[in-house]
Amino acid sequence: MTSYCDSAPDHPWHGPYHDHEYGFPVQDDDILFERLILEINQAGLSWLTVLKKRDAFQRAFDRFSIEKVARYGDQERERLLNDASIIRNRLKVNAAIHNAGVILDLKKEYGTFKAWLDAHHPRSLSEWTALFKRTFRFTGPEIVNEFLMSTGYLSGAHREECPVYRQVLEQSPPWYKR
Repeated sequence: MTSYCDSAPDHPWHGPYHDHEYGFPVQDDDILFERLILEINQAGLSWLTVLKKRDAFQRAFDRFSIEKVARYGDQERERLLNDASIIRNRLKVNAAIHNAGVILDLKKEYGTFKAWLDAHHPRSLSEWTALFKRTFRFTGPEIVNEFLMSTGYLSGAHREECPVYRQVLEQSPPWYKR
């Protein structure tokens, strides 16, 4: 079976994501929100489709500003559902808006979305999935797994032989204990 570490390098879309983002710890809440929404939008589709639409998603969702997306009403929802440059799935659009509001609530209690994640780390994938299902919309096990791997909360983004693996470890992702 081919791993992402085998297929992504030198690919025009997967390569940059694999080499510079995938598995690296994320500090910025809006970037964490972006990763969550992109993973939700990937459900049922290929990651390549999402990566190709990423710039359009960033424009459509106000660069994934949690505060702005949480305030979206019917007009913005319809705008998103009519935007052919993104994935126009009503459940996914509604989940993005709802989840932004949830993150704002979490920030009131924890200060940041990252602090909420940190407060619940470490957990097994099944424990994370149960927590996400109680907290967010449209967050099944595969979405939760990929979100947490992509942001450094779960291991497995890179094989140990992958040159990027060492770079990820140098940034001390939450799953890695020295």
